[in-house]
Amino acid sequence: MRILLGVTGSIAAYKAADIANGLVKNGHTVHVAMSDSATKFITPLTLQTLSKNKVHLDVMVEDDANRIEHIDLIKDVDLILIAPASANIIGKIANGIADDMLSTLALVGHELPIYIAPAMNTRMYENPIVQSNMQKLKDYGVKFIEPRTTLLACKDVGKGAMENADKILELIETL
Repeated sequence: MRILLGVTGSIAAYKAADIANGLVKNGHTVHVAMSDSATKFITPLTLQTLSKNKVHLDVMVEDDANRIEHIDLIKDVDLILIAPASANIIGKIANGIADDMLSTLALVGHELPIYIAPAMNTRMYENPIVQSNMQKLKDYGVKFIEPRTTLLACKDVGKGAMENADKILELIETL
């Protein structure tokens, strides 16, 4: 498969390296789009090296005058996986906001299978607005990979830790 891996700002962003690496090792083509905040947790160079493809960061950067990157890239993928997915990206997609490369790609790719692996503090995850945004996306056919209940980076115990990379890879392989 040709997979767009979206990475957002979360401490779980380091797991995106294992996901990208595993997908490539399993024979998939991986394109990565990162939010600006994701680059504060893991470098684009890491994901470029593991995916063997350019990492997409800015919707306004068009390296090839013959391509409209956010449109043509979606034409080249079969599935969108956003892991980790912050409350911010979930809200953007649910409400049609396209103000960065990843949110724009998700909106352009609305007809593709989309899998979202949330990663956030329990209080954020349980917030009725976040839950409403998730339900809205589920109603549109987006699939969610439920977060784990565990000790979180903030020392809270609760639901919000992104599912482990190996479980996400297993899920992708079953598709």
